Amino acid sequence: QSKGKKPLFVQLVLDNIWSLYEAVMKRDKEKIEKIVTSLGLKIGPRESRHADPKVHLNAICSQWLPISDAVLSMVCNKVPSPLDITAERVEKLMCVGARTFDSLPPETQELKSAFLKCSSEGIAPVIVFVSKMFPVDSKALPQNKPR
Repeated sequence: QSKGKKPLFVQLVLDNIWSLYEAVMKRDKEKIEKIVTSLGLKIGPRESRHADPKVHLNAICSQWLPISDAVLSMVCNKVPSPLDITAERVEKLMCVGARTFDSLPPETQELKSAFLKCSSEGIAPVIVFVSKMFPVDSKALPQNKPR
């Protein structure tokens, strides 16, 4: 960067995406055709002739860089294995609110070992963890509300 060169990520990834975006938005047919053929994509005539260039861009990007494949591979590569979870983390996941692990019923406490094993045997219990998160302004949290 000190010599005026672009970072490698910009050269190899972002420049290609930017050039595709610019070509589609400016409707440069020769450049779009060159990009589509070099990537080996098949874009239908309906998407190519659509009045909104974003439809054409979406058709190209969904074949070139499908989001589902990217997200799945990112999850497989970055999310740690469930076998690597610590016992303390299991206890924290099993306890809701201010409850401690020791206050849970014995049947629930026995699930900790099954949780740590991640066994797929027929006799192993099925454990499902459901989490849904909502973005909330910090002022709306109960501890931050004025009394």
